[in-house]
Amino acid sequence: MRNTIKGISLVLSFIFSSCTAKEKPIVKEEIKEPVKIKVKEGMEVATFAGGCFWCTEAIFLEIKGVKSVVSGYIGGRTINPTYKEICTGETGHAEAIQITFNPNEVAYEDLLEVFFGTHDPTTLNRQGADVGTQYRSEVFYHSEDQKLKAENYIQLLDKEKLYDKKIVTKVSAATKFYPAEEYHQNYYNQNSSQGYCQMVIAPKLEKLRKYYKSKLK
Repeated sequence: MRNTIKGISLVLSFIFSSCTAKEKPIVKEEIKEPVKIKVKEGMEVATFAGGCFWCTEAIFLEIKGVKSVVSGYIGGRTINPTYKEICTGETGHAEAIQITFNPNEVAYEDLLEVFFGTHDPTTLNRQGADVGTQYRSEVFYHSEDQKLKAENYIQLLDKEKLYDKKIVTKVSAATKFYPAEEYHQNYYNQNSSQGYCQMVIAPKLEKLRKYYKSKLK
């Protein structure tokens, strides 16, 4: 696993960024229990924030067992936030994806492995040129089991010293998830020739296909 994660971890100098904003302190209500989501029988939900959701969405759409990926906003205060509001950094939300998956085809641990292997979990409130609390690294759990698995995985990565710096990824109970505007959904597949897609997302997908071939659809 050491070589896999080292190989796929990306610390890129980005030429383009989705939006620029000042970082603002996050003030959130304490959520003791994650928000429950209704899914079809046999399906489960995972929610990850790992920088720009255009990147994370494109990656997880290729993973075997993943039935759908929705880009959106989570972890903030504003009700029904817009992308413009998110980009100010003032709503407290993170750009995130909500994944519906079949646990009989892909384990939650496998999703965690891909998540941590395809973004930099050691940079606080930034991914490459995308800077702000909306680009923070965070796992939003939907059950106690997901919480324990995420915490254990982070401890394992730190223990094995797979990164030069300490992991700053937060593990939090899932709050209300707001789907992003329609033009953000399936963004890469509809805009693959766009500059950001070519410079940032395409290299991530190449690494994914190289190191996680057995997990792809």
